[in-house]
Amino acid sequence: MLVATLRQAANRFGDRTAYVSQRPGDPSWNRPRTLTYQQLDTISTEIAIGLGARGVGRGDRVALILPASFEYLLCYLAAAKLGAITAGINDRLTASERAAILRRCSPSVVIAQTRGDARSDEMNIADDGRYDTVILEPAETIDGLARALREVPKNSTRASELLGEGDVGLDDDLAIIFTSGTTGEPKGARYSHRQVDFITHTDLGAAWDLGGRSFSGTSFAHLGFMTKLEGNLRRGGTMFIIERWRADTCLELLSSQRMTTIGGVPAQLALMLQSPTFAEHDLTAVQYIIAGGGPISPGLAEEVRRRFDAKLQTRYSCTEAGIGLGTAFDDPLEDAIVSVGRPHPGVELALRATTSDDTDRAPAAADGAASADVEHGTVGEVCLRSPACMRSYYNDPVASAAAFTADGFVRTGDLGYIDDRGRVRLVGRSKEMYVRGGYNVYPVEVEAALSEHPSVAAIAIVPRTDPVMGEIGVAVVVAREGAAPPTLNELRDFAATRLARHKLPEAIMRRDALPLTAMDKLDRRLLHDEATRSTPDR
Repeated sequence: MLVATLRQAANRFGDRTAYVSQRPGDPSWNRPRTLTYQQLDTISTEIAIGLGARGVGRGDRVALILPASFEYLLCYLAAAKLGAITAGINDRLTASERAAILRRCSPSVVIAQTRGDARSDEMNIADDGRYDTVILEPAETIDGLARALREVPKNSTRASELLGEGDVGLDDDLAIIFTSGTTGEPKGARYSHRQVDFITHTDLGAAWDLGGRSFSGTSFAHLGFMTKLEGNLRRGGTMFIIERWRADTCLELLSSQRMTTIGGVPAQLALMLQSPTFAEHDLTAVQYIIAGGGPISPGLAEEVRRRFDAKLQTRYSCTEAGIGLGTAFDDPLEDAIVSVGRPHPGVELALRATTSDDTDRAPAAADGAASADVEHGTVGEVCLRSPACMRSYYNDPVASAAAFTADGFVRTGDLGYIDDRGRVRLVGRSKEMYVRGGYNVYPVEVEAALSEHPSVAAIAIVPRTDPVMGEIGVAVVVAREGAAPPTLNELRDFAATRLARHKLPEAIMRRDALPLTAMDKLDRRLLHDEATRSTPDR
């Protein structure tokens, strides 16, 4: 369990540096702040006592509206020591999005942070009188971290009476992890200690003290941090926290710290490659790259592997499944380029027929009814079952029922097929598929083919209503630095031998960069709106 692992890590590693971060307002890493494993345990206990003095106890929700930071890390550990449940809320969400999440999880306390000298309008959503709210000031020193929670009156209840960790069992909830909300209002996936323990065991087995240096560049409210923290503590390595992800910052850390492993979503890897300073950094220490959080196109995968001169691994899961599929570093080189690999140990995979008359059509709304496995090589919905899957969505029984098949598989919403080597190849999400003249088109499949065009740095395919064909594909293209932007005919000619004619884009839009959501995923909704409003070139 997380708290027991923290205690063991503190005993094993003591004053070893666990986390490193920049100082507030200082973009450089010249005077970084560091937290040791022992400090993680000591300071999180002090924060737990402060939360306990505010009435937080076992089963209560603690909402964190914080950037990736020491404060988020320590408050998460503190809540676990009370037997409370952390509800992480991405601090980059809008005020209305945050409000919807807070209404859903009804927290006992909200912990937020000022942005500079004054609270922003967005922060006021947590301080409108409905919730007990603690506003943390940015701290220059370790002693100043979460000072508003650590300064507890001397006559407060003893720590032994406040900390409820001894009463917490494996089936107690640890975290509520909210979906990205790209297909509607975010839903909160419930994760208990049991699921997190399974994920940790799958990743590490019985291993401790693997060491290493790495950086974290995604929101701590994301599945990755919330379910992988226990494993990170066991590794005994040093993690650099990047509060606001920037390609040049990551490249500088990789070079100066001689980091061997890069982990990130495909968009982050693409932005590092596109950085004008890429060639200025010594990246010879990098040996491994792990891409997850979304499909990586073959063109990007090839370029990542070639320019970093490192082995590439892909991982695939979703907020509801916990863990899923992946490739291994010793798999054939092609696997990580064309597929998302095979199931991890303990994970069952099913490709289920949709409820449409055509098995290649997008699934209708899930209703918990049983569905049949598709034939080998046929497109179906990717479904996953393992001890890592969420328990349910918090306070949402209708959505919870729709998230699972009748036999307990999580419906990922992704469509794919198993190729002749047993690898899963994704073709897109069910809600992204469009129909052109009666034929189904999967954007990810088209993007995979066009991503290998020599002038394309990044590409997305979105549908646009057409009076004749119903829908047509619009290619949104980011040109490679120094290359002339490809024309629509050049893209169509390039992919003509690999894609059926109805799958080829029929309009083009050019952008300097593809837009990302708060979770650093491609914002297809925004691109779809742009394609609908504008008149793309034909």
